[in-house]
Amino acid sequence: MNKTTLKAPSEERNNLDNDFAATKNEKNSFGRELKTYQRWLLIAAGSISVGLGILGIVLPLLPTTPFLLLAAYCYAKSSKRFYTWLITNRYFGEYIRNYREKKGVPLRIKIYTIALLWVTICFSAFYIVSILWIRIALFVIATSVTVHILSIKTLHKPKTKSSSIK
Repeated sequence: MNKTTLKAPSEERNNLDNDFAATKNEKNSFGRELKTYQRWLLIAAGSISVGLGILGIVLPLLPTTPFLLLAAYCYAKSSKRFYTWLITNRYFGEYIRNYREKKGVPLRIKIYTIALLWVTICFSAFYIVSILWIRIALFVIATSVTVHILSIKTLHKPKTKSSSIK
């Protein structure tokens, strides 16, 4: 049997090879070589950011996108291998690429995110928090996040041409 592996689009691989970061002997996009401890700090920061981004998937008050973008930045500056892994990851690689390339976020993700955000905020505000100014702050934050999500371009699935029989 043939084993098939998930590969990034060839243009993405070329971009990774040409544009992004450093192994030990390569210069990063700042134009200087990183010291070993700097590389490890950036890899650690990227890994922590990936973990927080994954937690943000299930915890609406913890944002997913900024942490995944921060991880991509840290990995791009420190490790080509980790960056390639992140950007080609089957769960959030396409999400990061679409956001980075300003293609947008799928409508389904927007609806899910906003609904989960408001359910969590309302539950917290009405059942957990009893201090009025904190409740107000929660609603201001939720409103701001909602406006931000709605301001991001919506990514639509490409329309497939259906063959019509005449």
